[in-house]
Amino acid sequence: MVIAIDGPAGAGKSTVARAVARALGITYLDSGAMYRCVALAALRAGADLEDGAALEQLVRGLEIGVADGRVLLDGEDVTEAIRAPEVGAAASRVSVHPEVRDAIVARQRALIGAGDYVAEGRDIGTVVSPDASLKVFLTASDAERARRRAAETGEPPAEVLAAHATRDARDRGREHGALRPADDAVEIDTTALKIDDVVSRIAALARERGLGR
Repeated sequence: MVIAIDGPAGAGKSTVARAVARALGITYLDSGAMYRCVALAALRAGADLEDGAALEQLVRGLEIGVADGRVLLDGEDVTEAIRAPEVGAAASRVSVHPEVRDAIVARQRALIGAGDYVAEGRDIGTVVSPDASLKVFLTASDAERARRRAAETGEPPAEVLAAHATRDARDRGREHGALRPADDAVEIDTTALKIDDVVSRIAALARERGLGR
């Protein structure tokens, strides 16, 4: 069973998905962390972020673990390291390559196929798990998304806003796994909502479908 929570950066996916998973007593999966691991490994190796074939080989040699809120890359805890702005920017670049996406999607499907998950990302409901029991697409105004991310990273909001614009254009325009709501997704604008209200709404939707506890 999968509850898919998708949306652009700064829409509240991670915070909401973690809380929904706790509320329903099921496992949280941050799919974006897996792409960030690829990006971190690529940056460390000095790999060409535009070479999809080389990146695919890199991915196939990586051990990525995502559990209990921690992220492991080849046995190293990189939970904080993958949140660096330069890693996020690189993740957006490596994720456009179909070879990389195919390799990561296969891993994600294997994970969620073995249990119950609240999975968040950009294409969970459209590509990774199109048969998800519940699909949610979170949005927020550009200004609010930038404000939230700037509060997390300490970057100037104007710089975050510009970075988001670039990443949004790339994510929405890519040929494989483009950022968009699934046709049957419930769209929630979180701009003026408290996190608890968003979580309560999604948990209620899940319980209406007999999901979680």
